Amino acid sequence: MTVSAWRPSVPGIAEAFHARFTDHAYPAHTHDTWTLLIVDDGAISYDLDRHHHGALGTAVTLLPPNVAHDGRAATSQGFRKRVLYLDADVLGDDLIGAAVDQPSLPDPLLRTRIHQLHQSLAEPLEAESRLALVAQRLRTHLGRPAITPPDRSLADDLRDLLDERLPDSLTLADASEVLGAHPVHLVRAFGRRFGLPPHRYVTSRRVDHARRLLLDGTPPAAVATTAGFTDQAHLTRHFRRYLGTTPARFARG
Repeated sequence: MTVSAWRPSVPGIAEAFHARFTDHAYPAHTHDTWTLLIVDDGAISYDLDRHHHGALGTAVTLLPPNVAHDGRAATSQGFRKRVLYLDADVLGDDLIGAAVDQPSLPDPLLRTRIHQLHQSLAEPLEAESRLALVAQRLRTHLGRPAITPPDRSLADDLRDLLDERLPDSLTLADASEVLGAHPVHLVRAFGRRFGLPPHRYVTSRRVDHARRLLLDGTPPAAVATTAGFTDQAHLTRHFRRYLGTTPARFARG
């Protein structure tokens, strides 16, 4: 048995939980959050609202808040899973009934996006952007109409707001409140207008700021926080991705 749990700094995500179980069986219980689950190995058998279901690696499982469910390995080999517990208002109480009726969603694209969301949890703006798209696809599965595309001026307003806050971070929730638009509107409008999502725009701007500081002679350790990165390792990872070299080598060159 292996278990890893933490609270990401991502609005809307109450907890991330990764686990490998062989013979553990969950008793019937409830959460006050949405349970968004993908299985990486094996299979899970569970009852939701007294109806039997299974969770497999090919599908996404969504369990609604305040509805009793249990869980156990479907085979003797056990299972490995990744779970995100989403705040109740990420999807809304009006979709609970639909989720009870259809907790298993066979959607390869949705599963891929959830996998990418797990990989991005250490990057709050990226994770928040990915969560917005995941939530919208979940709403579509559960019968809520898709959000109407916005006009392109919204993307320009978001870019101006991001530039204004740099190098500090800006959450999509804050941007949504300031601009009066849904987070999904913001992410999609920005991508259509500028060819990349908001979090990559912010990262590229921070890398540009970092390279100017390095050329001015600022030590790499000081550059990281000044340019808006968490620490030097965070700067180095993105700097190498964008420029193919480390900050120290770039400065020496």
